[in-house]
Amino acid sequence: MTSKSLRLGTYIVTDAGDEKVRAFVPPPLPPEPPVEMRRFLGLLEQANQALGRLDGLASVLPDPSLLIYMYVRKEAVLSSQIEGTQSSLSDLLLFESDEAPGVPLEDVREVSSYVAAMDHGLTRLREGFPLSLRLIREIHGILLATGRGSDKVPGEFRRSQNWIGGTRPGNAAFVPPPPEHVMECMGALEVFLHEDRADLPTLIKAALAHVQFETIHPFLDGNGRLGRLLITFLLCAAGVLREPILYLSLYFKTHRQRYYELLDRVRTAGDWETWVEFFLTGVRDTSNQAADAARRILALFEADRRRIEKLGRPAASVLRVHQFMQANPIISIPATAEKLSISAPTVAKSIEHMRRLEMLREITGKQRHRLFVYDQYLGILNQGTETPPG
Repeated sequence: MTSKSLRLGTYIVTDAGDEKVRAFVPPPLPPEPPVEMRRFLGLLEQANQALGRLDGLASVLPDPSLLIYMYVRKEAVLSSQIEGTQSSLSDLLLFESDEAPGVPLEDVREVSSYVAAMDHGLTRLREGFPLSLRLIREIHGILLATGRGSDKVPGEFRRSQNWIGGTRPGNAAFVPPPPEHVMECMGALEVFLHEDRADLPTLIKAALAHVQFETIHPFLDGNGRLGRLLITFLLCAAGVLREPILYLSLYFKTHRQRYYELLDRVRTAGDWETWVEFFLTGVRDTSNQAADAARRILALFEADRRRIEKLGRPAASVLRVHQFMQANPIISIPATAEKLSISAPTVAKSIEHMRRLEMLREITGKQRHRLFVYDQYLGILNQGTETPPG
C-alpha cells in the first residue's frame, strides 16, 4: 500500500432503498502521511496574525457585544444562504424585532435557529462542557428545532442512508458512510477533537475537522450548517478566538464551487494540502475584511455622533436614538419609544433630525407602521449577504 493510498477511505457496498450503492467511509484523522506543513507555513502565520488582530479589535471596542451580536447574525445569514435560504441580514433583524421580513418566514426561522444554536454551543463551552458528540447532538437539536429539517430527527445521528447531489443514492454525487458506520466515524472524530498535539496548529485542526464532519454527514439534514458552526466552536474552545466574530461562510459562499471541489478532492485523491491552503486563505481574508468593517463602523458611529452633538438642544434625545440604532439598525417609532421609555413624538422628532442629516432612510413608503434604517451602518454589515447564491 502506498503512502498516498493511506489517506484514501474505503467504499462499502450497501443497500439504500431498493438499490445497492458504494458508500464512502473516511479514514480517521489526522491524515497519514501527515499534512505537509512547510507548504503553507507563511500562510498559516498570516492567517493567525489576521485572526489575532480581529480578536484584539473586539476587545478594545467601546461595546464589543455590539459587534459580536451583528457578526454572529451575519455568519448565520451567510451559512444559511449556502443551503439555499433567501433571507438577508435585514430580514433577520426585522424578524427579531417582530416586524415582517421580506422573504418566507420559514427562511428567517432557519437563520434564527442558527443564531440560537451558536449561542447554545458557546454557552456550553464556556461552562466547561467539552466539544463532544453529546454537545454536537444538542446543537443540532436547536439548529433544526423549527422550519425545514425539523422532521429529520433533530439531535440524533442518522439511522438511514443519505446522499449528496442527485435524486437518489444511485445517481448521487457522493454517498457518505452507511448508517451503521456513523458512530464509529464520529467517535474517531471526537477523539481527534480532544487530542492536544503540538504538531497540529488549531487552524489546521479546524480545517481537517470540517472536511471530516462533512464527509461523515452524520445527520439527515443540517450537516453543512453544523459543519461550519464546528469551525467556530473549535476556534473558541481552543482560545484562538474569544468571541465568534469570524464569518467564514462569506468566503465559502463567494468561492462555493471551489469549496465543494476541494472537499471532493480530499475524498477522491487524499489532497488535504490544497484544501488547507484554501481554508487558511479564507481565514486570513475574512479576518481582514471583518476587522476593516469593524473599524469603518466605529468611524461611522463617531462621525455621526459628532454631527448630532452640533444640533444643540435636541442632541440629547437624538443621541439616545442613535445609540439604540447601533444595536437595532432597523427601527419603528413605537417600539423605540417603548424600549427607551421616551415619548413617541420625541422619538419621531429625533428620527426626523437624523433623516435630515441623511443618516436614516424610511423603507416602507407608508404613512403608518413606518420603518427606518441606519443606512450606512447596515450597508457595511450587509456586504456579502445582499444576493443569495442561485
